Amino acid sequence: MQVPELLEHVGSAIDIVGVAAIVLGAAVSTWIALDSWRRRNSTKIYEPYRRNLGRSILLGLEFLVAADIIKTVAVTPTFTSVGVLAVIVFIRTFLSWSLQLEIEGRWPWQKDETSPTAG
Repeated sequence: MQVPELLEHVGSAIDIVGVAAIVLGAAVSTWIALDSWRRRNSTKIYEPYRRNLGRSILLGLEFLVAADIIKTVAVTPTFTSVGVLAVIVFIRTFLSWSLQLEIEGRWPWQKDETSPTAG
């Protein structure tokens, strides 16, 4: 097996891990929310559910970006494929930042003011 072929398989495996992270994260988030609602009969499950779901999407996006980088740069490094990769990474990075803002209420580069170690 040649190196490009091996890297293509590695990239595909990481793609699968990314999709699995999103699907499993959504299932686990839903399970936790339903269990929380059932046990406490609480109506305040939306925010934690949304936060957990957003975290699983963020994790999946990170894996998908890594897989795209491996498959594009290591396997087919043409100007067209690198350009397409740049657009994909830009879109996924924007989505990640937007999700981060929704989950934590701050941009990724801002300090966490609720943390005990934050100034």
